[in-house]
Amino acid sequence: MTSSDLLSGRGAVVVGGTRGIGRAVAELLAARGAGVVVNGRDADAAREAAERIPGAVAHPGSPSEPAVADALIDACVGAFGSIDILVNCAGTAEPAGSSILNVTTAQFQELLNAHLGTVFQTCRAAAPRMVRQGSGAIVNTSSFAFLGDYGGTGYPAGKGAVNSLTLAIAAELAEHGVRANVVCPGAKTRLSSGAEYEAHIAALHRRGLLDDVSYQGARDAAPPEYAAPTYTYLVSDLARHVTGQIFIAAGGFVGRFDRQTPSLVAYRSHDDQPPWTAEEIAAQVG
Repeated sequence: MTSSDLLSGRGAVVVGGTRGIGRAVAELLAARGAGVVVNGRDADAAREAAERIPGAVAHPGSPSEPAVADALIDACVGAFGSIDILVNCAGTAEPAGSSILNVTTAQFQELLNAHLGTVFQTCRAAAPRMVRQGSGAIVNTSSFAFLGDYGGTGYPAGKGAVNSLTLAIAAELAEHGVRANVVCPGAKTRLSSGAEYEAHIAALHRRGLLDDVSYQGARDAAPPEYAAPTYTYLVSDLARHVTGQIFIAAGGFVGRFDRQTPSLVAYRSHDDQPPWTAEEIAAQVG
């Protein structure tokens, strides 16, 4: 297998492919043989990216809008004959200083729409096509922020919802040969650089929301090119048996989150025992 035939003959859509991690993913997918539709809200940026990526085509717009998502998938099928790969890399940062104490309803809804809405609409548009052809790979982008370690509101909520939606899609589409996974990347992008970002990270560290290791990692992230190979792996046949998983791609570190499972705190049978009291539960939790 040469460097250019891992994804030969496959049609790919990269949402948010005009810059940052999405741009790096789009470039690597094309280098490995895929035909790529580059999407971004800025039409000029989408055209510029497509012109610089061999064989790529541009389709600008906001895929959180149903009609745009449908047209985006149609564009891939029209240009390359099929939609085999869908990668969602679009995102927007939480407003500076945003927290549950001051976020507005409009800001929260905008963040959810940018992250969860875009993933939902593109997956909704692509999944039936993939099911009909009996194959396909979806990779959605989440963030360590879903753990709540970075504070915020709509950003961690949206990313956490992306994880749950992707796991549900993976379970539902497995019987049809369609896979879905998540990547939580760490990379130096426009959202993770600049004086405002540095001040935000420093404030989180000062408040104890970020430990020393996470703080240093956030300040010295690797370029997006270090995250792109994990996406490429997940959409290729090298990962043909991998679905419903959440990966980490941060510089030279590739990791995977263990699936959450409950641990036993207390148990008694409801057939012959009364409910636990609050005091009893407190004693069990310790």
